[in-house]
Amino acid sequence: MMVPLRFIAMLGLASLTAAVGFAQYEQSAPSPAVVKEEFIYDEPPTPQCHASTIAETKAGLVTAWFGGTHEKHPDVGIWLSRFDGEKWSEPVEVANGVESKENRYPCWNPVLFQPEKGPLLLFYKVGPSPSTWWGMLKTSDDGGAAWSEARRLPEGILGPIKNKPIMIDGVLLCGSSTEHDGWRLHFERSTDLGKTWQSTGPIHDGRTFAAIQPTLLTLDDGSILALCRSRQGKIVQTVSRDGGKTWSELIAAELPNPNAGIDGVTLDDGRHLLVYNHTPRGRSPLNVAISKDGRSWKPLVVLEDQPGEYSYPAVIQPSDGKVHITYTWKRTRVKHVVLDPAKLNTGD
Repeated sequence: MMVPLRFIAMLGLASLTAAVGFAQYEQSAPSPAVVKEEFIYDEPPTPQCHASTIAETKAGLVTAWFGGTHEKHPDVGIWLSRFDGEKWSEPVEVANGVESKENRYPCWNPVLFQPEKGPLLLFYKVGPSPSTWWGMLKTSDDGGAAWSEARRLPEGILGPIKNKPIMIDGVLLCGSSTEHDGWRLHFERSTDLGKTWQSTGPIHDGRTFAAIQPTLLTLDDGSILALCRSRQGKIVQTVSRDGGKTWSELIAAELPNPNAGIDGVTLDDGRHLLVYNHTPRGRSPLNVAISKDGRSWKPLVVLEDQPGEYSYPAVIQPSDGKVHITYTWKRTRVKHVVLDPAKLNTGD
């Protein structure tokens, strides 16, 4: 049985308690912002799944994730489903780590991105572990029905590590990170949709903050805000004022982070929306917060609050104007939730 989504009142970070491990919210009726909630598939094609991504193409929405026996197993591949306006297609495997009859590596963290002009891009990682993986890229000219041969990205380039890139003045800007020498952030830029690359960073030493997996937001003044997962119990942030070429020193944001992935989007109305786990440990609850300036956040919706793992969200605002979110549901399914941003009212 599906767990209803609930509207919540923010009690502030002071409400975090170590005794229960998550924020104490005063819950009421389901949020009026919820338009739809569903699973991408009923029968899982693999025993486990994780790390979904979502994009809009001319043919409709498309989502992907990695799935297999379990994370790190060599049989883990990239699976994909397309939405025809009424239902999601049966999942199909569109990428794997097969290198020979004797050698196969697991796949990780797919990222879909549809530029205004050009093919649908599918970035993903292949390798034994996050400290040793490498970046891969496939493209599709028909909204994800057929795919090019996989192409390995240049040495030192991983592509967007978990969250979607953004386009800035014709430059594809990707938030990336590495885990082989501490958890450190870097950023990659491409002017030709992934054919050639420039890399900035790492931007920190990984000591004060061990941070990975940035999500990128565009602020009113044109600067770019990167919010990141960390091991320090907080979401951390950095800002670029030159299109992603240089970045400010990392500082802690006001929201908690239990060492779990996040994703955000700058809405058409200029507000910023973040999907994250509002807890110091564990991966429940899963929440949605809104900010006007990227600094002060107000949690408004609890997507999940029952025991289990609800994690690694992906979020976009496609042409229908709604907010579309996908995320890992107990490592067995990918869930899709649609919100009406006009009903995400902060009351101020």
